[in-house]
Amino acid sequence: VTVDGRQSAADCAAIKKFQQRYDVRPAAGRAGPTTYDVAKRLATTDTKRCKAGSGTTFCIDLTRQTTWAVRGGKVVWGPTVTRTGMPGYATPAGTFTINYRNVKEWSDPYEVWLPYWQHFTQGMGYHQTTTYLHDKSIGSHGCVNLLPADARRAWELGKVGSRVVLFGRRPGT
Repeated sequence: VTVDGRQSAADCAAIKKFQQRYDVRPAAGRAGPTTYDVAKRLATTDTKRCKAGSGTTFCIDLTRQTTWAVRGGKVVWGPTVTRTGMPGYATPAGTFTINYRNVKEWSDPYEVWLPYWQHFTQGMGYHQTTTYLHDKSIGSHGCVNLLPADARRAWELGKVGSRVVLFGRRPGT
């Protein structure tokens, strides 16, 4: 989109495509506050801040609420948006390892299915979101929530033993 003070049909189509990719609702082709927030988070993500190791490393910027994967020093997925722990359930910063995976895990405490579950610490892991990802009034109970397409891609890239590096802190936690 060219910033020229006018919104053309092509601009609207590009904005709508972006909104559909990142599940911004409504995906009407007009950039509102949520579209701006998502675009800003993605544009300001610095993938070099993640201390990726050898093999596949999943990186989570808790401050920007973004995630990506690195393999062999190159970004192979993302960055994309995520949602982590809400106040009282902060997702911890640190380096962990995926130690269990299940394509569809049942969460006993929260009585909900967690598609594309990849556990890395204290009952927390990557999984497909079960609610609207961009609702800032809620968050996870510590997990790293992903949009459906992103959860599938993380599942394809991950394996038991993959590194997970979380850094920063979610605003408000």
